[in-house]
Amino acid sequence: MTVTDPLVLLDPEALAGQLAVDVRAGLLARPRTLPPKYFYDAHGSRLFDEITRLPEYYPTRAERAVLEEHADDVAAATGAQSLVELGSGTSEKTRLLLDALDRAGTLRRFVPFDVDPAILREAAAAVSAELPGVDVAPVVGDFEHHLDQLPRDPRRLVAFLGSTIGNLDPDQRAGFLAGVRSTLVDGDAFLLGTDLVKPEARLVAAYDDAQGVTAAFDKNVLTVIDRELDADFDLDDFAHRAVWVPEHERIEMRLESLRDQRVRIGALDLEIDLVAGEQIRTEISSKFRREGVERELAAAGLRLTHWWTDAPGDFALSLSVPV
Repeated sequence: MTVTDPLVLLDPEALAGQLAVDVRAGLLARPRTLPPKYFYDAHGSRLFDEITRLPEYYPTRAERAVLEEHADDVAAATGAQSLVELGSGTSEKTRLLLDALDRAGTLRRFVPFDVDPAILREAAAAVSAELPGVDVAPVVGDFEHHLDQLPRDPRRLVAFLGSTIGNLDPDQRAGFLAGVRSTLVDGDAFLLGTDLVKPEARLVAAYDDAQGVTAAFDKNVLTVIDRELDADFDLDDFAHRAVWVPEHERIEMRLESLRDQRVRIGALDLEIDLVAGEQIRTEISSKFRREGVERELAAAGLRLTHWWTDAPGDFALSLSVPV
């Protein structure tokens, strides 16, 4: 079997254009926001990989524990011939699913889907080397825009891991889940990773580690904007904040201006004035309860069939099918 050339649905020019649109809209909004997907240039991806290994950051370890215990259950429940991973990154945890489907004798194709073509090539090559009997067909795309162009293989398992769905607000989640449902047919299934509600202190620590790695990751979005849009953000003029918002049961990561300042974004011909203490929200990370996940899946036309958690109940994987 082979690694096919990536199907490119999002070329660099289109990505740059979307960055410009998103940055203009976010910085002119109140409160000001920036989309978290722009954390992930090469440096940002390395920082996030470092974050996943920090003692405070439990989600990656907890999700891996669920996969280690239940990947064979997922394979048995789905009989999937094709695994599509949305926002695949390095596909490190996904190897557990791939191995389980391979042991079950059903796996024929792996479709890693991500905005970063370099990471996709690396992950695709690694999977192909480990599972030479599996076709690997990477897709460069944005899951908020290109779900309708996913390959239509028989008996697909679409996986969205890492609780990345928590980075979407409720309206975005509804749109995303409806988009996933529209791609599924009888015999397909959807595997979703969700971080669960837990005490505030533990959640805040996970997004504001003692070593400052998450702070550097948060500020990296400004580095991306400086480089790609000819801006003059000074990272030393901002502080990273992680705040629990109980009414929405979510963590918000924010960059707080440490002084009154004017920032110019040359490519947008835009200047913004920030006062000391003003915050730019860079990420939300919603935390979930089973009843809420089941309700949101049902609203999109998906029926929850299985719910697995790690032993402490920190993280859940849910399996659902179209109705």
